[in-house]
Amino acid sequence: MPRIERARQRMVRSVSAVNLRRHAMFVMLCALAGPSLGAQQANKPRIGYVYPAGGQRGTTFRVELGGQFVDGASVVLISGKGVEARVIGIDKPLAGMQLTARRDTLQAWQKRPPSPELRQAMMALRDTLASSVRRRAIPAIAELVTLEVTIAPDAEPGERQLRLQTQGGLAGPLTFCVGELAEFREKDVKLTPADMETTVTLPATVNGRMIPGDVDRVRFPARAQPQYMPGDVDRWRFSARKDQQLVFAASARELMPYLADAVPGWFQAVLTLYDANGRELAFNDDYRFNPDPVLHYQVPADGEYVLAIRDAIYRGREDFVYRITMGEVPFVTSTFPLGGRAGASHAIEVTGWNLSTKQLDFDARNKEPGVYHLAMPDATQRSNTFSFAVDVLPEEREKERNDSPKDAQPLKLPVIVNGRIDRPGDVDVFRFDGRAGDTVVVEVTARRLDSPFDSAIELTNEAGGRIAYNDDYDDPRAGRETHHADSYLMAALPASGTYFVRLYDVQHQGGPEFAYRLRLSAPQPGFELRVSPSSVSATGGATVPLTVTAIRRDGFAGDVAIALRDAPSGLSLSGAVVPAGQDQVRMTLTVPSVAAPALLNLRVEGTATIQGKAVTREAVPADDMTQAFAWHHLVTADDMLLSVSPRGGTRVSSRIVSGDRIRLSAGGSARVRASFPPGYSTFQNLQFELSEPPDGFSLRDLTVTQAGAEFVLAADSAKVKPGSRGNLIVTISGERVPPANAPNAGQRRRVPIGMLPAITFEVTPRGK
Repeated sequence: MPRIERARQRMVRSVSAVNLRRHAMFVMLCALAGPSLGAQQANKPRIGYVYPAGGQRGTTFRVELGGQFVDGASVVLISGKGVEARVIGIDKPLAGMQLTARRDTLQAWQKRPPSPELRQAMMALRDTLASSVRRRAIPAIAELVTLEVTIAPDAEPGERQLRLQTQGGLAGPLTFCVGELAEFREKDVKLTPADMETTVTLPATVNGRMIPGDVDRVRFPARAQPQYMPGDVDRWRFSARKDQQLVFAASARELMPYLADAVPGWFQAVLTLYDANGRELAFNDDYRFNPDPVLHYQVPADGEYVLAIRDAIYRGREDFVYRITMGEVPFVTSTFPLGGRAGASHAIEVTGWNLSTKQLDFDARNKEPGVYHLAMPDATQRSNTFSFAVDVLPEEREKERNDSPKDAQPLKLPVIVNGRIDRPGDVDVFRFDGRAGDTVVVEVTARRLDSPFDSAIELTNEAGGRIAYNDDYDDPRAGRETHHADSYLMAALPASGTYFVRLYDVQHQGGPEFAYRLRLSAPQPGFELRVSPSSVSATGGATVPLTVTAIRRDGFAGDVAIALRDAPSGLSLSGAVVPAGQDQVRMTLTVPSVAAPALLNLRVEGTATIQGKAVTREAVPADDMTQAFAWHHLVTADDMLLSVSPRGGTRVSSRIVSGDRIRLSAGGSARVRASFPPGYSTFQNLQFELSEPPDGFSLRDLTVTQAGAEFVLAADSAKVKPGSRGNLIVTISGERVPPANAPNAGQRRRVPIGMLPAITFEVTPRGK
């Protein structure tokens, strides 16, 4: 019970009236065709889990996807080479009448004389009913798609990304793993106590999920109406030899970083190791700062052992999917240094379990700056991956003893120091000379490179007076991190003289694995970009929204112009600028008409002028994922894919024909006129609405005539400040009028028609 309570506590923590200036602008609405954009968004296909979430090289096996709006699923896309998959079935949960009919059947069977065959049939029907009810309770994962997956023997091991092409567009991506070890899967049906355990031979990778009801069906097999427990416990039995160094590494949160409707926002796995008599030998509910647990255990005697996995508070549902690597497998626990300078080779000290060598040589002579994910090679399997940063600044090692200003290690800026917090309570102090008015940046990179170090930094003058301090720095690039434990500060030096940087762990922890990289330099202005979503679906000729996030570095605040790189003809962006001083903007992508379905790999880049030079950076695809109903995280993806379907149905596109932006004063407005093409009369009661507008903007005074429409875009003077820039995106919907001879004649239904290309605005001071 104390362990359960500790887990629960962790999860709770984790838990006017003015003259208006008119700016005339015409918006031409072009031909109508193809499924509406809005309809695609309203019924956007999604996949919520993949089970199993991987497989062994050289094998063919079946995989289940749970999702929503997956009708017409036809193509499976898995990144990288060597993995092929095809759709072999789609299954939806039983509808209301179907459920009633099967319940009636079960009640009739209960009145018949019992027999082993009848009991087995009743248990199977109960499972079918329970599964359908559970699936209907969570619509986002209620529909099932079955795949047949083949992994080539020479496929590169590691994580891939899986997407599903449906008639409504792309769904995904989700993580899919290519493994090297033999794979096992838990029993799909658990009718007896023996079914609760699966025997495996080590080394192996096991696959399962926490599905409600498994425990109760075993405890009370004779119940006519089973009473389901919230979750279950899976047990894996294996034989081991004395002195084996066994590693049990679970992947659960790693497979599904965030669940929007679960607290803390992922499946919080717990591992427990037992001997053959059921005595607990080892337990782990997370590995350092990683929610996925890892156990290391030296076997005391030959015999059988059991590894159990469950959710920390016994939750369970179909998307609580896991993989566990088990056996004498190589596992890296720490490395040093965490990075090195570009243009050189580096010897990385590696610590861990079952490693054949303690050093990895990494050649960075032809590497661009960035973070590289490495693994230790082994005769049978690669180790888990670890991160190594490459930079262009001069580097040096921390030198002990440097625990106080008296013993502070002298530094010449710019520099990156590779060091460790060697022991609990250790403090590292560095000194440098600065001039009055200079700006210095002090940044720690540790947690972002897999170190457990939870840093804090303090900048002081020679007399010990504090200039600046920082504990946690929120870095949007670390989309999978919920505790941003690295530190960052930028400060102007008030006088010429000697300054000190004091570095320590705020939790007073330390050890050989508490490595860090400390950057001290003048500001290096720059930026990185994220573009979301990573899977885009549209009908040919339609317009869809994109969000671009600029992650600004060391005070850079300028415009970033966004463009498509090497894009096919017909693709265009509107509103393609991240305005100065802003971190994010929504823009639109208009796609060309196509005669047949098309799948395009998009590349987006941004260009800015920094210190008189043009700097271009490619945007990293990402998805805005919600954690536990509230928090948002940008989780990166391998590719940005655009699925374009042919014409057919209703579609709207547009162009602005009088200027490229709206200029209006704070408290002012701009009038927009639109003309309709042939075919608009199939809709009535048209509505124009702003989609996720910036605070203070509104669309009003809509007038619709036979010739077109006119509306006003207004800025609230109390909320919109002069100098504001950005985009306004307008969506259009209407009531579809069925033909008089149609079976549903007279039944009106409001449907989305389309989206206008982004309208760029600039708010000027009053009177200008």
